[in-house]
Amino acid sequence: MYDFHNVALTPNQSLLLNIAILSVIVYAVIRSERRIEDSNPLVMIGILAIFGIAGRILLDPLPNFQPVTVIVLLAGIYYGAPRAVALAGIIALTTNFVALGHGPWTLFQIAGWGLVGIAGAVFADYLLKDDQLQLNRLAVLAIISAFAFDWVVSLSILLNADASMLVPYLLNGLLFDLYHAVGNLIFVAWLANPLSDLMLRHKIVPSSRAVNQVATN
Repeated sequence: MYDFHNVALTPNQSLLLNIAILSVIVYAVIRSERRIEDSNPLVMIGILAIFGIAGRILLDPLPNFQPVTVIVLLAGIYYGAPRAVALAGIIALTTNFVALGHGPWTLFQIAGWGLVGIAGAVFADYLLKDDQLQLNRLAVLAIISAFAFDWVVSLSILLNADASMLVPYLLNGLLFDLYHAVGNLIFVAWLANPLSDLMLRHKIVPSSRAVNQVATN
């Protein structure tokens, strides 16, 4: 039997292949979303979960470089804290169970991304003006979110280490925090506008606004 699939790729080749696969997934999901006629936030949460799961697994070779933080932040802005926290849990559990390793740290990852989603919800009116995403403001919050998430996850070492080790651990991880922050800036530039367009088509209309719209019509 011929073993045509036994091809060894270099790390750089594997990374380029993964980026290509992720790009195909993003394109395919965006195209399929356009066929959805009715506004459905739950469908959009599913789409965001696909983005986050695929991006986190495929970009794992790059240290602390993944789109989940920005995706959860956007979910908080458009869909509120509860859905953003649920999305954080879905992505963290799925990726850890399937590929990256599951353990107590998963709970801290969910907490960290959950706080990011809550921040997006809290500052939604500041980040979204007349349905226009304020990219500069989003970029600043994305940078802060990178450090906040990493520091929350770092608390997991307290399960096995003394509290005196926390500060040295945080200082030792600052370079990886910077990788995360730079990655978030890249994902804001790459994903924020297209995802914003998708999410606006499935945005939840607050009850007060919906009542006003009915009254004026």
